[in-house]
Amino acid sequence: MAEQPQAHQKPHLAILPSPGMGHLIPLVEFAKRLVRAHDFTITFVVSTDGPVPSKTQKSVLSALPEEIDHVFLPPVNFDDLPEDTKVETIITLTVARSLPALRNIIKSMFSRFGSVSALVVDLFGTDAFDVAREFNMLSYIFFPSTAMLLSLFLHLPILDETVSCEFRELPEPVRIPGCIPLPGKELLDPVQDRTNDAYKWTLHNAKRYRLADGIMVNSFLELETGAVSYLTKSEPGKPPVYPVGPLVNIEPSTKADESNCLTWLDKQPHGSVLFVSFGSGGSLSSEQINELAFGLEMSEQRFMWVVRRPNDKVANATYFNGTAQNESSFDFLPNGFLERTQGRGLVVPSWAPQSQILRHGSTGGFLSHCGWNSTLESVVSGVPLVAWPLYAEQRMNAFMLTHEIKVAIRPKVSENGIVQREEIAKVVKSLIEGEDGKKLRNQMKDLKEAAAKALSPNGASTKALSEVVGKWKNKTCN
Repeated sequence: MAEQPQAHQKPHLAILPSPGMGHLIPLVEFAKRLVRAHDFTITFVVSTDGPVPSKTQKSVLSALPEEIDHVFLPPVNFDDLPEDTKVETIITLTVARSLPALRNIIKSMFSRFGSVSALVVDLFGTDAFDVAREFNMLSYIFFPSTAMLLSLFLHLPILDETVSCEFRELPEPVRIPGCIPLPGKELLDPVQDRTNDAYKWTLHNAKRYRLADGIMVNSFLELETGAVSYLTKSEPGKPPVYPVGPLVNIEPSTKADESNCLTWLDKQPHGSVLFVSFGSGGSLSSEQINELAFGLEMSEQRFMWVVRRPNDKVANATYFNGTAQNESSFDFLPNGFLERTQGRGLVVPSWAPQSQILRHGSTGGFLSHCGWNSTLESVVSGVPLVAWPLYAEQRMNAFMLTHEIKVAIRPKVSENGIVQREEIAKVVKSLIEGEDGKKLRNQMKDLKEAAAKALSPNGASTKALSEVVGKWKNKTCN
């Protein structure tokens, strides 16, 4: 028998993250903010990234406050898809093929809570708007990436109609409203091949953005001045956009610091350590790991490197399972590397408490894949970057961080697609010891202060989120 709705319940929200830890994590931070500051209860409706939910998914969701519940959607069958199907196609089809199950879950939520204010999806979840409409719920997008990428998504249908060639073949940079012009080859992966289904599905989602009742973007004005200014202007047919960032995890990790990262950092001089990590989904080839190891050694700088086994096929090898298993052996690193860098470098298998490392006084730089979660963690910690993009929209992020925001150095990639050891040593030394590094550090310090102000009780991001919450609570009352 269905539960009877209780009187005077808190407003309830349904959140549907796209598959992948990089999508789940920012929505978790968003949900915690709603519970703490606005007295919501929330249900996460989560796609399984395989036959069963991953350990990483379970550990993140089980650690949430009691006001945040979660339910897993049944696994989706992809036997009809070719082996080389792109991530963006799998993500979009996971949402599309889960709609019947989502419909049943939403129905049971209405039985239990009486009312559900809104359905919040992220960048690839727009097919779920159809279910929200059936239940007369508001549909919102939480956009976990840059205002620049959001501007591109809103502009993509026009680009699709006006550009006949591949974007990378354009002789002039691509002009995205409110953004620095950028070369077509720097645009996100799924738009690099317009004949691939990944492009079709990205465009499909982009066209549906205008059906949203509103879009929240995980950024703030001082970080992306041009893009945020453009997005927040009213325009016929464009949903209202609310900059609510930077929403990142700033709580100490509950996971044991098995590699003693923080203890090791305590013993290093202030601002002297380069933190090296390629996020929850990133991996390097054997040749590139070799060059990175020699480059770190040649730089003569202190470093902490979160390392995974190489993958010679794809750069997003651990995208769906979030993290590779711990490696007890580093036999893929160059002979003698660990011995030669002992004391100056710490090599950590697979995972480290990133937000705590970035906030540590000994950390002076971050060699990063430029995933947006990691970038925002660097911003709130005031740590400048070596920009090393791997996949998705990371090249766009790296271009913006280097050329527009000016908080990153980007190493040159050789013609064979490898960043050579000499180039790595040069940029690492420049970031930690050089004048360029000082300038980037000062700029990052200003952004750190602006981020704190945006999230303060009277800050712009706090007010923007309150405005959205007002609309949701009003919907609950009506």
